[in-house]
Amino acid sequence: MTDDDARAALRARRGAGARYDAETAPSGDLLVARRATADFARCLNRLSDDELTKARHRVIAEVSLQARAMALAVKALRAPLTEEEEEWRPDVGMTVTLPAHALRYLFDHSQIHLNVEWRDLDAAAWDERVHFPGWIDAVGRVTPSIRARTLWTAAQSLDTGVRIADLPPDMQRDLP
Repeated sequence: MTDDDARAALRARRGAGARYDAETAPSGDLLVARRATADFARCLNRLSDDELTKARHRVIAEVSLQARAMALAVKALRAPLTEEEEEWRPDVGMTVTLPAHALRYLFDHSQIHLNVEWRDLDAAAWDERVHFPGWIDAVGRVTPSIRARTLWTAAQSLDTGVRIADLPPDMQRDLP
């Protein structure tokens, strides 16, 4: 059985309700971004609430708000934003004051939202420009690699033992 046959069989077993990335989506970059998300989550979950210093609060807030801004920018490629979404602006200063459990929830929710928006993006939209003032202005297909770099840099900033050598080789060369 070929990979294409196996993929088709899996989709048939999952049924019509399952959703997938578009065929022309940057699957390699999406995989890297999803792995970076999982790695950041592991680093975050290693920290107790008491270990979440103000500096770590800032890192978590910035990563979470970037995901939210990116999700809204990507969503705008496939559907009109609501008035509330159009008016939303990230407020890092307020976000860093959230209690630890709320920051953890914000990270979880924002990364899921971004992943859903990537998954729902159609083939043509990946080559359109996404824009969110002060946060992102790029072609849709580069958003996963932007996100991965942000997450791995942020994971290092959490100071939980992540080293540049632990990152995928193509990410290592682009980080400080």
